[in-house]
Amino acid sequence: MDSLFTTVLLNTLSLKVLMVMVIGILAGILVGTLPGFQANMGVALLLPLTFGMSADTGIIMLVSLYAAAIYGGSITAILFSTPGTTASAATAIEGFELTKQGKSGTAIRIATWCSAIGGMVGAFSLLFISPPLSLISLKFGPPEYFLIAVFGLITIASIASGSLLVKGLIAGSVGFLLSTVGLDLDSGYPRFIFGMSFLASGISFVPAVIGLFALSQVLAMVTQDSGSMGSGVAHYDKKDWKFFITLDELRQVKNTIMRSLGIGMVIGVLPGAGADVAAWVSYHEAKRFSKHPEKFGKGAIDGIAAAEVAKNTECGGALIPLLTLGIPGSTTAAILLGALVMHGLVPGRDLFTKYAEITYTIIIGFILANFLMAVIGMAVSRHIAKLTNINIGILAPVIVTLTVIGSYALGNNIYDVWTMVAFGILGYFMKNHGYHPAALVLGLILGPMAEKGFRQSLVLSNGNLLEYFFTRPISVTLIVLIVLTMVGPLLMEKRRQWKARIAG
Repeated sequence: MDSLFTTVLLNTLSLKVLMVMVIGILAGILVGTLPGFQANMGVALLLPLTFGMSADTGIIMLVSLYAAAIYGGSITAILFSTPGTTASAATAIEGFELTKQGKSGTAIRIATWCSAIGGMVGAFSLLFISPPLSLISLKFGPPEYFLIAVFGLITIASIASGSLLVKGLIAGSVGFLLSTVGLDLDSGYPRFIFGMSFLASGISFVPAVIGLFALSQVLAMVTQDSGSMGSGVAHYDKKDWKFFITLDELRQVKNTIMRSLGIGMVIGVLPGAGADVAAWVSYHEAKRFSKHPEKFGKGAIDGIAAAEVAKNTECGGALIPLLTLGIPGSTTAAILLGALVMHGLVPGRDLFTKYAEITYTIIIGFILANFLMAVIGMAVSRHIAKLTNINIGILAPVIVTLTVIGSYALGNNIYDVWTMVAFGILGYFMKNHGYHPAALVLGLILGPMAEKGFRQSLVLSNGNLLEYFFTRPISVTLIVLIVLTMVGPLLMEKRRQWKARIAG
């Protein structure tokens, strides 16, 4: 065992592996910051470069890019309310508010180091708890996925609470309805496409998110009188910039980090859930457990920490079923599965016995890559943050150009650009009238999962849906969690009122 550990450590710290790791991280941050360029696109583009490399070196470069791309989207989400990746949409809510207050350094520092913590813990889980967690994912069927989607939809309440709750629910319902556009899951009959064939595959999610967050923000910026970045955004402040997260900040978010690690890990091992769901669920739970929920939506660092920890922990969690069972939980994981097979590695027990040296080198490399990602990310983002001082007349055309390129590059389809423009205009009017675009995005994400899970449950239950749900232990647990999540805030409010009366 000692000899294996020594060999793995020497392999990981070799100059060649460290070089490809840095290349993967830089490429991942670039992919993450460009709107529309998802992690799966970056991994697919870099895959041919690994053909001539050894298995461990090539896979380490790909997983480094994977982790860095998931993190990289938070930089533009914080600075410009333009999520580079869809998983960073939750970060944009609190991060951009801090940027408008001149605290972009604080927001990026929290996002960067929380991403690194989540990524490293996710990677460590590969070492210690891969088999048991992967077995849990096998017990999830259509009812469980439906209930997870329902649980996720409840987070709409955390996005727009108080007097805006109704508007948040309306926006989420619209997103849910828009997710039904396209071919019917069972019959293949086109729904709500109105003769437009490009809608047969449904509304393109990434262009929609780019439009709702990026283009709508540009429209808001150009309609303001501000001469710099517009929309009330403060200038880049050098005093706010520190390289490492402070002890005081760590104390403030420590409970959120611990909770989000668990959420990201559990969602990571569920095929199909993804970093988007992990970020939103974690954000919701952070607000629900917060002592100051009124600060959310106004620049709460807990919200940033929750989303970043969960979505990067999900990356490590997603590799557990991939390596142990050969089940790719996402498009990126499917590409990584192809890379493993291409290098002669078949997921399963052999990876941890016969090819243990290669597998553990990849895992240790993944841990190190997440730490280097934070170091490189802080160094790079500091210079990107200075862009907030650029005049809006220069910055707005650049962002619009990137949104168009990102939307078109997704499938070389001009209709994706029109989708982005349509959702950009929709997002602009939503923001002006108090409807948060994040609620609509959540409906778009979880709608297909909920519909598919419910309809499959109907078929499998033979008409006895209630018995089918309540005879499955995991389903019952999820139902209890949903009920507690809905009733919990009301009980907590009653408890606060009761304490206030006693104190009075």
